[in-house]
Amino acid sequence: MDYVYVLISQVDGKLYIGYTPDLKSRVKKHNSGYVIATRNRRPLKLIYYEAYINRIDAKKREYFLKGGKGHNQLKVQLENSYHQIRYKHRY
Repeated sequence: MDYVYVLISQVDGKLYIGYTPDLKSRVKKHNSGYVIATRNRRPLKLIYYEAYINRIDAKKREYFLKGGKGHNQLKVQLENSYHQIRYKHRY
C-alpha cells in the first residue's frame, strides 16, 4: 500500500501533504524532526490519509492535493478538523 496523507501543524495551523509507503513511520519522522519541511512546525497531527494499491495513483493524488484547486477542496472536505486544530493554538 501507498499512502497520501495530510498533517496539520499545531503551531501555525498549516497543512502539509505528503506521500509514503509506510504511514506510521513517516508520521513519526515528521514529529521527531527528521523532515526538514516540517521540522519547525512541530507538533503535527495526522488528520487525513488515503490508501492506494498503485504508487503512481498515489503520487498523482499527492500532486493534485498540493495544487491550489486540490488544496482548497481538501480544506473544504476537512473543514471541521482543520478549523478545530488551526484555531486551537492561536491565542
